[in-house]
Amino acid sequence: MKNEQNKHTFSQKPFVFGLLFALLLAILIGGLFVGYNRSSMSNPGIISYENEPYLGDKDAPVKIIEFGDYKCPVCKGFNDTFFKEIDKELIQTGKVQFYFFHHPFINVDSYRSAEFAESVYKVLGNDKFWEFHEKLYDAQPADPEAENRDIYKKDYLTNLLSTMASKEEVAKVVESYDKKEGKLASNEDDALAVQLGVTSTPTLFVNGKMFLGKNLDDLKTRVDAAAKEQSEE
Repeated sequence: MKNEQNKHTFSQKPFVFGLLFALLLAILIGGLFVGYNRSSMSNPGIISYENEPYLGDKDAPVKIIEFGDYKCPVCKGFNDTFFKEIDKELIQTGKVQFYFFHHPFINVDSYRSAEFAESVYKVLGNDKFWEFHEKLYDAQPADPEAENRDIYKKDYLTNLLSTMASKEEVAKVVESYDKKEGKLASNEDDALAVQLGVTSTPTLFVNGKMFLGKNLDDLKTRVDAAAKEQSEE
């Protein structure tokens, strides 16, 4: 079993302190990455990008993975601020293909929302996954204590999906979820996170190597270096 107490502490403190500073520094110096992981483990050879939700050009020389949890306040802060800059500077420019992998740990509905999102991906495809992904983060309560409450129940997730999908599509996703097809995919992501030494969310990997920087400039530098390494292989 993962050390949930330690993970919870790490995710909550950056939210209280780091994220507030990030929102200010984003205005002053262009953004701050608040949820970086202090570990340095990586093993690019064990990462498979097949059947994973992504954004960007498939031919981009660099692949970035975000390991996230839909109940994590720091992940929401990352998605609402830092990711928007990644999208503008790296994804839309064709430099990066961006993937989202699940690493749920905060509460039971972390797992449920990850599994449901995977069923959305399996049944409705990549674009609908990302639309639902955004809705999940938008729906995350601002109250930090919400981490401890079971919010993303099946009915809640079903109703959320119904705001962007037809009744027939929703029924197919729920059927996939009930068959635990989403759980299988989510568990594979989670197992990979453990293998790679991920101990908090969000954690980024750039071409299979854990990103330890603190801001967008650090990430852009790492992406440029990874692209150069790729071209020299």
